[in-house]
Amino acid sequence: MSSVTAYPSTTTADDTLQVKSRDSGIISGGHLVARALKNEGVDTIFTLCGGHIIDIYDGCVDEGIRIVDFRHEQVAAHAADGYARQTGKLGVVVTTAGPGCTNAMTGIATAFRSESPVLHIGGQGGITQHMMGSLQDLPHTEMMRPITKFSEGVRSTERVADMVSMAIRAAFAGACGPSYLEIPRDVLDREIDVSRAVIPAPSSYRASVKSIGDPLDIEKLADLLLHAERPVILFGNQVWTSRGHKEAVALVRMLDIPAYFNGAARGILPPGDAHHFDRTRREGFDKADVIVIVGTPFDFRMGYGKRLSQNAKIVQIDQDYRTVGKNRDVNLGLVGDPGAILAATLEAASGRIDKSAQAKRKVWMKALQAAEVVATEKLMPLFKSNSSPIHPYRVAYEINEFLGEDTIYIGDGGDVVTISAQAVRPRNPGQWMDPGALGSLGVGTGFAIAAGLANPEKEVLCYYGDGAFSMTSFDIETANRFNVPFIAVVGNNSAMNQIRYGQLAKYGEERGNVGNLLSDIPYSRFAEMLGGYGEEVRDPSRIAGALQRARESVQKTRKSAVINIWVDPAVYAPGTMAQTMYK
Repeated sequence: MSSVTAYPSTTTADDTLQVKSRDSGIISGGHLVARALKNEGVDTIFTLCGGHIIDIYDGCVDEGIRIVDFRHEQVAAHAADGYARQTGKLGVVVTTAGPGCTNAMTGIATAFRSESPVLHIGGQGGITQHMMGSLQDLPHTEMMRPITKFSEGVRSTERVADMVSMAIRAAFAGACGPSYLEIPRDVLDREIDVSRAVIPAPSSYRASVKSIGDPLDIEKLADLLLHAERPVILFGNQVWTSRGHKEAVALVRMLDIPAYFNGAARGILPPGDAHHFDRTRREGFDKADVIVIVGTPFDFRMGYGKRLSQNAKIVQIDQDYRTVGKNRDVNLGLVGDPGAILAATLEAASGRIDKSAQAKRKVWMKALQAAEVVATEKLMPLFKSNSSPIHPYRVAYEINEFLGEDTIYIGDGGDVVTISAQAVRPRNPGQWMDPGALGSLGVGTGFAIAAGLANPEKEVLCYYGDGAFSMTSFDIETANRFNVPFIAVVGNNSAMNQIRYGQLAKYGEERGNVGNLLSDIPYSRFAEMLGGYGEEVRDPSRIAGALQRARESVQKTRKSAVINIWVDPAVYAPGTMAQTMYK
């Protein structure tokens, strides 16, 4: 099929942009999908092949869009999510109908709870076979609607590109999230004259999303922070998603505010920075007079807002109006772009420093810094434990010591993520990835591949629990095939241990091990099977050497390495023992 160059005309009466061909030609629905994606700046799609969607591949080849194919749609969807998190752009996953869609649902639901901009394009039987029981026919749009911001089907080839753009607009409206677009096979395969296609140009329909809300509220926030004596601020996912991290750093440094971090916001400030705090959150929330929560909801991770002092003034900044004040009343709520709001607040505060309050803030900072030192010293015996089986805290500590300036760290598991959050300190923004609020196991492999594709110059390390590793690890072959190998570390206790603790506590030894014990598997052999380096570690003193050997092997062979570390199944994270995830 010949490639047709097209350009948008002026806006018509129905306010759409018609595409007119510079030369005559026809175009198929699948090629319109690819052209619309290219038009939106998409450079990569993540997929697993299926007969319903092959014309999209053909279009992507013509448009120069990279096609990364996986062994399971769940991993492809996680990779699209991970690519969005790493690039700040749209992630795209393309699946066939039926099980192709249902297999991807966990990845889409993860993106939904993590507010990640993803477009899921799904196949469907032909319109001419509607309600006839075609191959893999399911009510995809109805199934996807609760876990997306937009879920619709395309009913004509002329509307394919327009509907792609519509779905993408929804993904970026307010707080980001996934969209689903179903396209029947005959709509994709049908060819039309290119002059009949509708392809909106982004520059003609995109509005600015850098809103600061009501300027009067910016002044109120600036006044609160200027006069606060014991302020704290918590940065969440949206600060990184919106790429507002530089404004966040500028604000806390100018006003001397202790900063805490959730999820993807980790790494915004490097470890050791005077304004970087992470072990004193409870003390900070208990004693603060002003608490600012930016880009994270009052969900279970925040005790539904109950962990914030009742005596403090609470400010919440979020991209979604529905999130502000949900589960916990606030004194001031601002809806808009986190970076823009923080920059405007900094500007409003400039030149108006309250010297008395500023002096008290410095005392407050020093008190929290001293408390951070005490909390770290309390953890050091666990971090440096020589016990056998290996203490999970020792693994997390050794990983943190191993990380380079440009290492992207990914946590995939239950206690693996909770424990590593107490030890692992990413060195730069965007270098922490975790499952997010949905708590999905199995995100690691897709995230690692996406991180490698988005940042070919950076090292990628994924720390899995053995349960999480076994879910999606076969796509390590995909990482090798696309030349984005990574270091996989498995904390192996032969159990789904976070859940096991709750069962043991509730039902005792006799029934507590039901449905949560796994086999003792030497996962290092998995890497060797794929041509990479593998090593079993049972002695804590050998962890550092094993990690270094894995790094050297990945750099030399361009194959992923797996370090299988046998950890103590009798050790649990504090949050697991307190069952805080259910409270």
